[in-house]
Amino acid sequence: MATQAAAPRVFAGKGRTAMFAVLGICFMTGLAWASVPLYRLFCQVTGLNGTTQVGLKAPGAVGGQVRIEFDANVSPKLPWRFAPEAASETVAIGARDMAFFTATNRAAVPVTGTATYNVTPAQAGKYFTKIQCFCFTQQTLKPGETVRMPVIFYVDPAILKDPDANDISTITLSYTFYPVDSGKAAS
Repeated sequence: MATQAAAPRVFAGKGRTAMFAVLGICFMTGLAWASVPLYRLFCQVTGLNGTTQVGLKAPGAVGGQVRIEFDANVSPKLPWRFAPEAASETVAIGARDMAFFTATNRAAVPVTGTATYNVTPAQAGKYFTKIQCFCFTQQTLKPGETVRMPVIFYVDPAILKDPDANDISTITLSYTFYPVDSGKAAS
């Protein structure tokens, strides 16, 4: 009789284990699916790895200046020339500023690219705010076409109150352009 009573308990244990395994698989699948957007959101909120912020309006100059250096790179798979118009500029903290980059398509066919970006030092990322940027959209250039691309930004005055960032005197804004569809990029 003891074996008959034990049988339902054994099945209940195996059923519970199977249920936990299925729930674990569902949870891990959901976590994998959500990890990229969650990581992107985390980086935007914290400025991790030099991820910049997106804003609508600069608060206005509050005193203090910072030097902004501009860096431009292009994937070897993208037949573009890409460079900042000015290597650097000094801006007032809190004031709206604008910088221009130029890109030229050196291919004989239209090519679409997209830019990734970051700032260094990494702790400046949460204080570097872009209002408008060419990096928010894909860029398609016709053969031989050259375009000027603006970025409108400001450095948040909160940087002056952060003990880990208030001594930053230079921030480097770096862009790298990649082909949107590497199979269509001309060599």
